[in-house]
Amino acid sequence: MNFFGRRVLFLGAHPDDIELGCGALLHHIVHNTDADVLCVTLSDNQKNPALCNLVEEHYRSMAVLGVPREKIVLGPFTTRLFHESRQEILEYMLQLRREYQPDLIFVHSRCDIHQDHNTMTEEALRAYRGITVLGYDVVRSSYDFFPHFIVEVSEEDVNKKVEALAQYETYRDRYYFNAELTRAIMIRHGALAERPFAEGFDILRIAGRFGFG
Repeated sequence: MNFFGRRVLFLGAHPDDIELGCGALLHHIVHNTDADVLCVTLSDNQKNPALCNLVEEHYRSMAVLGVPREKIVLGPFTTRLFHESRQEILEYMLQLRREYQPDLIFVHSRCDIHQDHNTMTEEALRAYRGITVLGYDVVRSSYDFFPHFIVEVSEEDVNKKVEALAQYETYRDRYYFNAELTRAIMIRHGALAERPFAEGFDILRIAGRFGFG
């Protein structure tokens, strides 16, 4: 099945989430289609002094995937406290809907147990009724994730995802940034679809129509 979006919105709770969850597909879309891509992260994590370099690392990581700074948005919300700002997050997403008018959205899987990730996905499903929403997996905080929508990516896409994650010097010792693990996940998802490499997603909502030609 081929699928597409003219305006594709990638949503993450924190810097690194989008790259971890679907960096290879993001690279593929940027370099192989004429889709307009916007990447929005709700928290910049800058209230933690140990993460002071994270924003610049996020920009460098996205640049590797081909996303320019003007297509990257960092929101105002506080890490680990999204549940206290549900209404504000909903209104923020509704404003994005009015201004950007996305027709395909990627956000965290519903199997993700991180409190910010979970809150963000719930509010996204409220804000983007009537729009296709797919959920990506962040291995560190996933629980019982199994992909039911599998998207083939190329070896170049895989290599660029690995290179993008390597820009996060802050997290270089974290197991979930390990290049072999990153590659293994995409090999495994590819095997489920009998392809060399793939990224996998939850189907949170599909809005479409059946046709021929």
